[in-house]
Formats: sequence, C-alpha cells, structure tokens
Amino acid sequence: MEPNALKAVISQGLLSFPLTDFTADGAFEPKGYAKRLEWLKPYGASALFAAGGTGELFSLTPDEHKDVVKLAVEVCRDDTPIIAGVGYSTRIAVELAQASERAGAAGILVLPHYLTEADQAGVAAHVEEICRSVKIGVIIYNRAVCKLGPDALARLAERCPNLIGFKDGLGDIELMTTIRRKMGDRFAYLGGLPTAEVYAPAYRAIGVPVYSSAVFNFIPRTAMEFYHALSAGDTATTDRLIDEFFLPYLAIRNRRAGYAVSIVKAGATVVGHSAGPVRAPLVDCTPQEHEELRALIEKLGPQ
Repeated sequence: MEPNALKAVISQGLLSFPLTDFTADGAFEPKGYAKRLEWLKPYGASALFAAGGTGELFSLTPDEHKDVVKLAVEVCRDDTPIIAGVGYSTRIAVELAQASERAGAAGILVLPHYLTEADQAGVAAHVEEICRSVKIGVIIYNRAVCKLGPDALARLAERCPNLIGFKDGLGDIELMTTIRRKMGDRFAYLGGLPTAEVYAPAYRAIGVPVYSSAVFNFIPRTAMEFYHALSAGDTATTDRLIDEFFLPYLAIRNRRAGYAVSIVKAGATVVGHSAGPVRAPLVDCTPQEHEELRALIEKLGPQ
C-alpha cells in the first residue's frame, strides 16, 4: 500500500492489536491466530497491528515475528490492512520491517527500542534508518524510552516522506498539543495510551480522533459501539460504558505491571477465543480475576 493511502486508512475508524496465540507451553500457535483474525475481521477495524504491544512483540523471536506478520497478511489480505510492529535494536528493527514489507504488510509501527535510554538525536536516527529501509508507510509510537518532540519530528518528516503517522503513548497533553499544532496534517495521529477508550474523549478534543483498542480483542461489538458513539458525540453511551465496564476493568488491570496485556488474554479466554498464556516476563491473571472479568463482560451482552 502506498504510504499516503495508508495514512488515509488510519486517519479514521477503529484500530486494534490482535493477540498472538501461544500453546500451553508458550509456542506460537498459527491455527489459533488465523482463527482469531477470521473472527475479528467482520467487525470492521480499519487496520490491525500484527505483533504489536498487545501481540507481545517484546517476547517474539525474529523468526516468530516474520511468521506472525506473514500469516496475518495472508488471512486479512482482501479485507483489512496489516501494519507490522517492529522493535529492539535498529538493525533488528530494519530486518523485521523489510521482512514485513516483503510479506505484504501495508505499513510499519515503530515501537520503542528497549533497555537503553537515548538522546532524541539517536532515537530520530533509529526511526530514520527504519523509514529508509522500506517503501511502505511508517508510524512512530512515542512511548517509554522513545520520546520525540516537535522539532525532531519535523526534521524526520522532512527527511522521511514515508513517515506518515504519529501514535502517542505518553499522555503528555502539552507535548501532544504542541506536536499536533506544529505538524498539522503532515501525520495521521493515533491515541495509544492503555486503555485507550478512557482517554479517547480528551484526545479527540485536541485533534486526535483515532485510537487503537485492546478490548476489541474480546468485546469487539462493544469496542465498535464505543468508537461510533464517541464519533457521534453520544456522551450518554460513552459515559455509560466507561462507568459500567472500563473503570471496573481498569481496577483489575492496574493490580500488576504488565496486566494491560494479561487482562486482554484473560478476556479472550472468557469469551471462548483463548489465545493461550502470556509469555514471561508477563504473568497471567488469576482464576478469580477471570471471574471478575466474566461478570463485567456478561453485562455487555452478546458480542
């Protein structure tokens, strides 16, 4: 997909990160992953991020990453664009980006590099190498150790025509507003804070109308209902769902570090679409937490 075509796609509609399926002993389970994508496709996400944060990119080997992206493209080729998450060192990220492009991915999401802190010039160089390694569109995820400001982004945008998207996971409204005002329509802007629905009204008010939904993985009808209500200014619906589902859900999610992924896998299990366990260093939700989540999901009705 041509970069500006991808930019148009991700500038509207709901986005999501499918879970990656693992067997009980932690191996990638391709049949389950394909069935998951087939289940989610009809709900109408604008694009799906394969091997993203909720898809446990950080626990995949490079070969597994290639298998995940390749399968996602094969299953969704005629229905939903696949954007591949990449991370780790610059050279590994470039390798994964190029393999994803060869597999037919529509774009690349640059997740934060890991462990080491880096100056903005170094982070920008990392992003630029990835952009220059592919012809498809690239989205940068500002989160954790990847913290680029408006001036660095402006320079990157000038040097990298295929850098078409900016996803925020920092929650710094002053920084986000400054970037949005400086860069204008040069980027598509995505909300990337977990859990995105809670922040979506505030982000929409500053010109970031699109976000990626983790709960789409197990309550896709409700995730779409929330998005459409937000787009229509239906605060009665969004407020009801925040009070009845999202705030109690956050109370469970916030109990342990890493539960932002674990609770999504728990939700998938509750609704009969288990993706297996999380991989270390994450830990799974407890049986009691599964039951608490089940009670919240059942109140939402059929998905």
